[in-house]
Amino acid sequence: MVGIVGYGSYVPRHRIRISTIAEQWGDDAKVIENGLLLQEKTVPGRDEDTITIAVEAAKNALKRAEIDPQEIGAVYIGSESHPYAVKPSGTVLIDALGIGPHVHVADFEFACKAGSEAMFVAYSHVKSGNMKYAMGIGADTSQGAPGDALEYSASAGGSAFIFGTENVIAEVIETHSFTTDTADFWRREYQHYPRHGGRFTGEPAYFKHVLNSAKEILDKSGIKPSEFAHAVFHMPNGRFPLKAGKTLGFTDEQMKQGWVVNIMGNTYSGSSITGFSAILDVLKPGELALLVSFGSGAGSDAFIFRATERITEVQNKAPKIRELLDSNKMYLSYGQYAAYRKKILFNE
Repeated sequence: MVGIVGYGSYVPRHRIRISTIAEQWGDDAKVIENGLLLQEKTVPGRDEDTITIAVEAAKNALKRAEIDPQEIGAVYIGSESHPYAVKPSGTVLIDALGIGPHVHVADFEFACKAGSEAMFVAYSHVKSGNMKYAMGIGADTSQGAPGDALEYSASAGGSAFIFGTENVIAEVIETHSFTTDTADFWRREYQHYPRHGGRFTGEPAYFKHVLNSAKEILDKSGIKPSEFAHAVFHMPNGRFPLKAGKTLGFTDEQMKQGWVVNIMGNTYSGSSITGFSAILDVLKPGELALLVSFGSGAGSDAFIFRATERITEVQNKAPKIRELLDSNKMYLSYGQYAAYRKKILFNE
């Protein structure tokens, strides 16, 4: 049996309301909120970045796994906002958590599916027998240009998953990836903000990849949508994942738990996997869960998991997503948000 032995997440306490951003740019807040199904998004603090978010998420994963960090053979961090262009994020994390130095470390990029990409490689190492444990992380502090539509959803957060073969809490039943060259979203070197193809990001990008990846993994596994307790799809907004799930035959009830993280804004590398973390918080032994990510450029990774008897033993050993979302929230004005995200640049 190969699967997850520990999981953990972290989301910043700072938030900005969608209505606050809309007021700044003269947009109709109700139209934006109803269109995106978002009310607020997370904002990293002045002392938070992809590395600190990844560290906090990994700490919570280790609490649930209850293993010696030295036994972890690989650590991969997926992000579209690594703090350094040349210097890995993972090296800071392993020193902070007492992992290594005999460990393989790499930073991954693939827009919003960089986290599931890291998970897949970590899982593959363990499955091949190459190492006892491996960790895959998705973390981000994504940004949208001032006044751009992306500013309403680009947020911050992260989740970490430790894969192993002993004391598994969620077994990997099947995986599948669907990838093409689709330029729906990109950021060139030296540009501060990403650009996107507007409506092009929907049908030829998000839905094509998510639906094809999901359909194929369902065919490969022989499992029907009705057999799943929960399903989560990447959440660039509130409407896309619900439409994708219903197209595949999933109900609102099946998607509700993963979709709960939609409140935090979602365009970042931990979106779908943080939704999956919320599912693990409530998953019961024997239940099935479907995870389908999406990364612009473009591709989707799909996983099917089955919970083991041990899952209920670890769910309360670290903060759950609902607790992280609801506790100690601090709301920012647009001016504070712009300062936190360094949106005003000065030439010396």
